[in-house]
Amino acid sequence: MTIDAPLDARPAVPSAPANGLLNSPILPTLLKLALPNAIAMVGTTLVAVFETSYIGRLGTEPLAGIALVFPFVMLTQMMSAGAMGGGVSSAISRAIGAGDRDRAATLALHAAMIGACAGIFFTAVMLTFGRSFYTLLGGRGGVLEEAMQYSQVLFSGAISIWLVNTLASVVRGTGDMRIPSVALIGTALVQIGVGGALGLGLFGLPKLGMAGVAAGQLIAFTLGALFLAWHLVSGQSRLTLNFKGFKFQRAMFFDILKVGAVSCLSPLQTVLTILIFTKILAGYGTEILAGYGMGSRLEFLLTPISFAFGVASVPMVGMAIGAGLVTRARNVAWTAGLAAAMTVGTIGLIVAVKPALWVSLFTSDPGVTAAAHSYFTWVGPAFAFFGLGVCLYFSSQGAAKVGGPVMAGTARLLIVGGGGWLLASNGAPAWQMFALAGVAMVAYGLGTALSVRLTRWGK
Repeated sequence: MTIDAPLDARPAVPSAPANGLLNSPILPTLLKLALPNAIAMVGTTLVAVFETSYIGRLGTEPLAGIALVFPFVMLTQMMSAGAMGGGVSSAISRAIGAGDRDRAATLALHAAMIGACAGIFFTAVMLTFGRSFYTLLGGRGGVLEEAMQYSQVLFSGAISIWLVNTLASVVRGTGDMRIPSVALIGTALVQIGVGGALGLGLFGLPKLGMAGVAAGQLIAFTLGALFLAWHLVSGQSRLTLNFKGFKFQRAMFFDILKVGAVSCLSPLQTVLTILIFTKILAGYGTEILAGYGMGSRLEFLLTPISFAFGVASVPMVGMAIGAGLVTRARNVAWTAGLAAAMTVGTIGLIVAVKPALWVSLFTSDPGVTAAAHSYFTWVGPAFAFFGLGVCLYFSSQGAAKVGGPVMAGTARLLIVGGGGWLLASNGAPAWQMFALAGVAMVAYGLGTALSVRLTRWGK
């Protein structure tokens, strides 16, 4: 005969750790997660400022050369961080939300393979066709050669860029925004220091010009990738990677690619929209084009705000979907979208009313100033819709329902391309072109919001 031990004497059954992303207040949690991302984006912005500064010291041809390469660098970053990276974070967060951390760890290893393969693909394409791409964009003579010096060095190590952003997305998928932000800020600082030193020949180093600037970026991203890889395999992360028990699984690749591959259409649309609109406005003269450049530069700096809120929403939405909490997932998406819209929209309204606050930082030329003022008058009020659309695009990645936001991006591209061509053909004034850009932003934001509202989330 056995006597049961008293209840308080029995060994306690360990409970699963509470997942704060599934039950904590939405807005404070979003803000907590978004802040490190915003700080990291500031570092990225500083890189653009410093790199432009010391390339300018190399001369006019290097400045023109980097302008040719920039769209492709932008495409690489957007695809690896925002598009495929969102697919990685989505898959991992959904697995964690469902309580399956083993699946999440296996997904992380598959994600690293996708990142490595994508990096190798970019290297092959840009080393093979880079000169042809830059020639199509108008590169000639010394400008083309400067572009090639930068491009060949940078894209020879595209795998580093892809691995940094892929591994950062793995860590973000666990709800940890701090480590990726630390890695990206460190990468930015190394890039600024090493790129400047090698490019300009500082501290007794050889002056390598554009090749040295690109080498600084390559070295920085390689170190960033090594740091994130160490973090994931050292036991410091929220995932325990199991290399011994790893097996290739087609379903794992599909889980990531069903979001990431479709999302890759979005940065392609963004780059095409910029290139097409720039090409059309070039026909209006230098002052109009320069005025648009002032406006688009602010738009570029505001995008990280939406990115910060959007990336923060991905693990919250993904874990809620994985746990079957569809209503909470939608509430997270709308809260993040409205926060981004209000923040970006407020800045847009300020520059629409007082455009000189921004424009006077760059130019006093009356023609360029007038063009920039016209741009902000028509486009500034639409920034809120742009911020809403970008943020909801990321939230939709978390829910693995990204088709609608991508279609909204297609609508924006068609409005800018088709409408711009029609207006230019009929000799429309520049202000109508700027108004068209604002309409396209509104259509993108409302289209994305409508797709989120109508698309069924969850299983």
